[in-house]
Amino acid sequence: MTAMVNRDFWLIVSARMLRAFGFGVSAVLVGIYLERRGLSATAIGFTLAVGLLAGGLFGLAAAAASARIGRRWTLAIAGILMTLTGIDLAIATAPWLLGLAGVTGMLGAASVDVGPFASIEQAALAESVGPERRNLAFARYSLTGGLAVAAGAAVSSFATDSHRGQLVFACYAAVGIVTAGLALLLSPRAEVAVRGPVFKRSQLRTLGPLSGLFAVDSLGGGLIVQSVIAYWLHVRFGTGASVLGPAFGAIALVQAVSYEIAGRLSNRIGLIRTMVFTHVPSNLLLLLVPLSPNIRWALGLLIARFCLSQMDVPARQAYVASMVPASERAGALALTGAVRGLAQAAGPAVAGAAIQAAALGLPFYLAGVLKLIYDLSLFFGYRSRPAAHESR
Repeated sequence: MTAMVNRDFWLIVSARMLRAFGFGVSAVLVGIYLERRGLSATAIGFTLAVGLLAGGLFGLAAAAASARIGRRWTLAIAGILMTLTGIDLAIATAPWLLGLAGVTGMLGAASVDVGPFASIEQAALAESVGPERRNLAFARYSLTGGLAVAAGAAVSSFATDSHRGQLVFACYAAVGIVTAGLALLLSPRAEVAVRGPVFKRSQLRTLGPLSGLFAVDSLGGGLIVQSVIAYWLHVRFGTGASVLGPAFGAIALVQAVSYEIAGRLSNRIGLIRTMVFTHVPSNLLLLLVPLSPNIRWALGLLIARFCLSQMDVPARQAYVASMVPASERAGALALTGAVRGLAQAAGPAVAGAAIQAAALGLPFYLAGVLKLIYDLSLFFGYRSRPAAHESR
């Protein structure tokens, strides 16, 4: 049984790494690529917003589907959705068809999972390790994905024109097929604690207020998802993919290292303190980015910011997973993920309009203020409510 669980763990991590590689490419490239194919800044923002919105809604659908058809087939279908996104971006020429790329929820605009994969994989992850190892398990899950995002961002520098961009998104489609295949290789053990209702009224009572705070954070995060930041740097400083690719590769690399640190830090000071104490300074740095006089300053501040900004991710996932029984984890993670996705979806549309209107600093200022409100509310509301597996 232990060997089977280990095998499933590595299959999940392998699929996560491949998918994160594709998302790392897309997050840097998709805004610039869509501009090359004739979309305006407003249309680009709308497309990214649709992608985030669909990702959140499909997370709920995936959790419900997993109770009927199982986790393996649900994850395989999500892989096929990623393939359809890649095919659309690679071969479509009409702007309205390119705009449809977001409807699958697998556009990868934020470089992280907010769609069908996340709730299923994270529920399985929480059940695959003991409570004493849960914080580090979520950190390692984020670490491997972060390293793959870094590699994908670096590869995006290859796409210096529309033709190469088409080749890159054709590879993105292939990644979806492979991840679907890996999901089907999971053992029957992966279906444990899936059957039965995944959404319960008790979840709303337990997670409702917390989800509301996550929505505030995500609304701010949607204004400055990586695809928006990459496009903003392109508009503000004329920076192309040959510079943005390596730069976002470096950002993703420091992000990945921060996940491992977050797992160890949360064991020492707790999950809530890890989320807040790392988030506040990162958001203060965010407010400085639009004041940058040149691309070097902007990238330097962004790298410093991303050293801290994502350390709350594994801590947040572990905290939510600890608040409900194992049979309800997929639903709980999908619920909080959907709320985050819905709130985050508004961000790119606002940011795209702001960039179009030359209000270049507005997305950063709004995001920084919203995220600081979230940080303070989370700390004062939940500092005395540790996770179930943490010592009180």
